[in-house]
Amino acid sequence: MPTLHDPLPLASGQVLPNRIMKSALSEGLANAENAPDARLERLYGRWSRGGFGLIVTGNVMVDRRHCGEPGNVAMEDERHLGALTRWAKIAKDGGSKVWVQLNHPGRQANPIVTRTRSVAPSAIAMGIPGVPAPRALTEEEILDIIARFGRAARVAEAAGFDGVQIHGAHGYLVSQFLSPLSNRRTDAWGGDPERRRRFVIEVARSIRAAVSPGFGLGIKLNSADFQRGGFTEDESRTVIEQLSAEHIDLFEISGGSYESPAMMGRPRTVSASTRAREAYFLDYAETARQAAGSVPIAVTGGFRSREAMSEAIAGGTCDVVGLGRPTVLFTSAADDLLTERTDALRPRAISLGLPPRLAANGSMKSFDGALDLQWHTDQMHLIGAGNDPDPERSPWRTAVTMLRRNGFDAFRSKRAAAPKSAADKAARKFRMERAMGRYVMNPTIRALDKIGVRTAFASEIETIGRKSGEPRRVPVSLLFDEEGAWAICQHGMRSGWGLNISANPNVRVRQGDGWRTGTAVLLPDDDVVARTRTFAPHPALAPFTRGVFAALESDPVTVRITFTDR
Repeated sequence: MPTLHDPLPLASGQVLPNRIMKSALSEGLANAENAPDARLERLYGRWSRGGFGLIVTGNVMVDRRHCGEPGNVAMEDERHLGALTRWAKIAKDGGSKVWVQLNHPGRQANPIVTRTRSVAPSAIAMGIPGVPAPRALTEEEILDIIARFGRAARVAEAAGFDGVQIHGAHGYLVSQFLSPLSNRRTDAWGGDPERRRRFVIEVARSIRAAVSPGFGLGIKLNSADFQRGGFTEDESRTVIEQLSAEHIDLFEISGGSYESPAMMGRPRTVSASTRAREAYFLDYAETARQAAGSVPIAVTGGFRSREAMSEAIAGGTCDVVGLGRPTVLFTSAADDLLTERTDALRPRAISLGLPPRLAANGSMKSFDGALDLQWHTDQMHLIGAGNDPDPERSPWRTAVTMLRRNGFDAFRSKRAAAPKSAADKAARKFRMERAMGRYVMNPTIRALDKIGVRTAFASEIETIGRKSGEPRRVPVSLLFDEEGAWAICQHGMRSGWGLNISANPNVRVRQGDGWRTGTAVLLPDDDVVARTRTFAPHPALAPFTRGVFAALESDPVTVRITFTDR
């Protein structure tokens, strides 16, 4: 029976020294010209010493005009061949084979770094907050992208890499062509499964035609989209069967997309056998082996213990075990497992830990998934800077990084192809506002109060209920000065306390451990955006502070409180 230690010969003639693969992780460490620099060299120097049989780089773009994330490397031509060569050499120094993952994001292009409109097989928007709807590719553009994959592979070979992997999973462009949810073309590139498969087959042929026979070629492929009406396991097996005739060296099985992130342990259903065997896609891998023929299969996602990995290899379920996020904290994961220095890799679960009712909100689910990815990206950035990973890094710290870097797109409702009605938008706003106030702000203020924290961001205002006549206290952020305080009534005249002020301007506010009395006035003509920036305790945090107030997409109004107890 094969073991994790055994070499694995590939059709191209390459031999992987063992059966543990460092799967692709998008590093976000390219410079402003989309070229690798010393940070990627440091990161891959660590992985090079990690004992992996195969290392796959993360998300190298074939078109710098369309990037999936900030900091993607782009490989269009030989303009950065020197830097690419240094990267390849350092990654290979430890004896691992190193492949470049080639990708085009399609409609998953990041709007922050992609200045042109995103493209896709069809003009169909994603179900991801903040991502604009794409435009449909023309025939000429499709052929150009196919050629770009071939040119990028030729550059990778010239730089000294051992192979490339086509990213055909997780909702990127190749996956978009395969899925009937995102490909509704009626020409030669869509309309039925056979025509939807044409793009990925032509990409594989373009690469094989551009490189030498001994250069490795793999593909990362979805087992399924895990979305109703999407790419199915039967279709995936057919793709594997057809690609196995295109001189593929290795199939890597993953699944899902960033709309339904099964690859991150968040599938909608998990079978008992999957829980017992750890990896998410082993059940599918067993059924794909016949379709793959003699081409080896790697499975990535969920593996944590040496026992489960060994059983999967020994039982023939897969030929290679792929490790992704665990390799960020455990950069020598393969060596640790093969030498039995460790029995299991147990990285922490990354989440904000919100109350269940709030965590169940669709936007917050998307944000939590993005947070997990960004937390691991932050760890890669630490290593790239010459530091060790920090397993104790707070997810909340990462959340602040995300919000400062990417704005509040993660909180926005998806940009659907058809606009929502005003009533729909108002209802969604109300639900989000109520949830944020009830499950985040109020509990946070109360918790800080219990431990004696008194800050401008953890204060209260007391108004007189316009109907009940009774005092009513709500959490509020205050900016104090000698004459009084500034506040932002987040929901303007839809706010209960804002309406109370209109009826009775007499208020009390908490300052430190005491209460001050004053009169409050709503100032609808004040520049509320500029005002919120002044609440930042440091100028560098001004964009984030303004974003905190903007997150609910409400209609805030400035409030001026003048003290009457001086």
